[in-house]
Amino acid sequence: MRTSLRLGLVVMAAMFGGGDLAIAQTAKIKLGYAKCAHCLPMSLIPGMAKGVEVEATGFNSGNDVLTALISKSIDVAQVTYLHYVTALDKGFDVVAVSGQINGGSECLSSTKLNLPPDDWTAFKAIVAKGKSDGQLLKVAASRGNAQDIHMRGAFLKQGVDPNKDVQFINIPNPSDHLAALQRGEVDMICSVEPFASQIRLAGAGKHFVLPYDQAAGNLTNLIVTRSDVIASQRAGVQGVVSAVVELDNKLIADKTPWIDVINKLTGLDKNVATEALKNASPDPAIHRSQTLAIAAMMRDLKYISKDVSAEAEKNMDYSFLGQATGKAKNDLGY
Repeated sequence: MRTSLRLGLVVMAAMFGGGDLAIAQTAKIKLGYAKCAHCLPMSLIPGMAKGVEVEATGFNSGNDVLTALISKSIDVAQVTYLHYVTALDKGFDVVAVSGQINGGSECLSSTKLNLPPDDWTAFKAIVAKGKSDGQLLKVAASRGNAQDIHMRGAFLKQGVDPNKDVQFINIPNPSDHLAALQRGEVDMICSVEPFASQIRLAGAGKHFVLPYDQAAGNLTNLIVTRSDVIASQRAGVQGVVSAVVELDNKLIADKTPWIDVINKLTGLDKNVATEALKNASPDPAIHRSQTLAIAAMMRDLKYISKDVSAEAEKNMDYSFLGQATGKAKNDLGY
């Protein structure tokens, strides 16, 4: 009788208390993302992730997201390949687990420059004149973000030293780029979408170039975490990566949710959002060989102090993407 009673109580506990037990065991992940066109879809992850409770927070820039990850304020971060390399250079514990969306960089010139689009010869002539006149061309970006590195790499490939031939102006918050051009504080700016499209549509600046002719190509966003998070919350990390893959597939098929979330979180007109997405490509792969090329370029630009190629390759974990897609790592960017 007592044995039967105890067995009955166990069964009842499993039936009626199982829900509480499941809730207690549900993985919880704090996710951080930057406020840019190709980053904002990450705000949709909490509603798509399965088997994990995700709390998503938007930050002004990728630098802020990385700081939050390193300080353990968040568990998983949407940053860039460039932040990944910078973090490894500084000895931080970061592990790449997924790509997300690439693109989103554009160099825009002040209308007063009258610079033709994609005309590097004209640009170099303006740079040379500025040097000879003792008034260096003022070029702005958000230092340390993908757009900054894309711009510097593209300049360097054209023979323009971004550290000596132009005057670099750091404008940390990309939402301030429009005003800087309007006020004439800078001559050129390499901005991120949707702010680049906002600048063009407002007539504050003109398209010069998409700065993808350099080692990074158009690679931009990367999902990273820390090794301690993988050890303690592997299921949670898997839930986030699987949701990123699912989201990317949906955005490739239909950009409407993407446009809506940009409009909702930035207040920018849907026409701006639609224009911004012409320069964005969903891609969950982790591109290994290009990451190593990026690391070499960043060392050439003196953005990092040492060769981190070995660390960059070692800290890429393709197992989460493999489980989410059913593909081998050689088909996921390795």
